[in-house]
Amino acid sequence: MDYAATLEQALARIADAADLDALEKLRVELLGKQGSISGLLKTLGGMSPEERQTVGPQIQALREGATSALATRKAAMESAALEARLASESVDLTLPAPAAPRGTVHPVSQVLDELAEIFADMGFAVATGPEIEDDWHNFTALNIPESHPARAMHDTFYFPDKDAQDRSMLLRTHTSPVQIRTMLDVVKANPGGAPIRIIAPGRVYRSDSDATHTPMFHQVEGLVIDKGIHLGHLKWTLETFLKAFFERDDIVLRLRPSYFPFTEPSVEVDVGFAIVNGKRVLGGSGDAPGHGWMELLGSGMVNHHVIRAGGLDPDEWQGFAFGIGVDRIAMLKYGMDDLRAFFDGDARWLAHYGFSALDVPTLSAGVGTPA
Repeated sequence: MDYAATLEQALARIADAADLDALEKLRVELLGKQGSISGLLKTLGGMSPEERQTVGPQIQALREGATSALATRKAAMESAALEARLASESVDLTLPAPAAPRGTVHPVSQVLDELAEIFADMGFAVATGPEIEDDWHNFTALNIPESHPARAMHDTFYFPDKDAQDRSMLLRTHTSPVQIRTMLDVVKANPGGAPIRIIAPGRVYRSDSDATHTPMFHQVEGLVIDKGIHLGHLKWTLETFLKAFFERDDIVLRLRPSYFPFTEPSVEVDVGFAIVNGKRVLGGSGDAPGHGWMELLGSGMVNHHVIRAGGLDPDEWQGFAFGIGVDRIAMLKYGMDDLRAFFDGDARWLAHYGFSALDVPTLSAGVGTPA
């Protein structure tokens, strides 16, 4: 048998293989268990020692030649396939990158930043406190009597636990406890007292739910404690704040006598508005033709019992306080109708009413620039 001719024939067939599948079939045909070259190796057992010395090296050379040719051809075909794949999957790096999903700042977060910016310009600091409160800080220290409806189970979320002083624990119903804690901290650091000017924004909880009320909402309260404070300071502060927040110079306030346990005297603050395109737009006097008055927030001079509970002498220190719903003024400013949408987590609503992360409120550029 001419083993050299057999090798040349095998090499020619290997070179003519069209693809990897054909090459694999040829490998099995030549070198598989039932392959032709493998069959030649099996014949060595029936030969004499002299024949094996002569024929064995030729068959081995045939096997090695075929194996080497198959490996070389396979590597070349795989390299060509890879080159073709890379050419078909090439990326044009000059093209713009695919648009990534972009989030927005929630209107409540934006409004809280706006409030902090406005009040910081008036010299107010931001104070915070725990959302889980005891009934002394939340009610008693604020001169809210035991019989007050706000203490009822159907209005307030109580915990079954009590604190170390056997006081009932609850989810705070307003941020007013922060005022008490701030006064106590100031007295601790400055015996005899010191001026206070803070706002206390944060989440509060009440058992209520409809289109304009949710069990959890956001509130900001302000507190000023100093000597010689009177209602004129309160009115100026609120007027300056509302003009800056709504970005209108024609905001007109009406202070109406009211009652809150923690302030005396107490006033409800009404703001003039008009209906424009079916929505309330603040501005102008409520007594003007086509206008009306809308109650916006509660305020008053801090009750002397509250000042005393905060560790200060009410004969020496006076102050005013006010509270307003953050969600409500966000709805008024940006034309939103349903408070419940604030907490739905609807990406479409957030895309419409949300703000860009770069829309940082500043008094010079405008505190309410939408995305």
